[in-house]
Amino acid sequence: MLDHLGIQVADPTAAASFYDSVLAPLGHRRMLQFGEVIGYGSDHPAFWISPSETGGPARESHIAFTAADRAGVDAFFAAAVEVGAQVLHEPKEWPEYHEHYYGAFVRDPDGNNVEAVSHVPARG
Repeated sequence: MLDHLGIQVADPTAAASFYDSVLAPLGHRRMLQFGEVIGYGSDHPAFWISPSETGGPARESHIAFTAADRAGVDAFFAAAVEVGAQVLHEPKEWPEYHEHYYGAFVRDPDGNNVEAVSHVPARG
């Protein structure tokens, strides 16, 4: 449904450092940069950050990135913890969402709820 998503950030340097770290384990990287506007992706920039231009506090957003498997969720979480992200929920199964939902949730530097999720069964 979505071609790309952009969010505004208070501190572009802090946000870029966070997203550089947590998106790498999911196979994404900086693809384009125009000043402080950065586009991340794997084959095209699908997630963008840019400096806030509206003033005042931003409302929290929830952003979920797909992980290929549970190891990807775990690597995302480890990278987020390493850069000091606030932990909302450690990696675990969320059967209330569906049988194979495995996700981890952290806060980015702007207070957004950022998740990595895998929808594939655990390897046994």
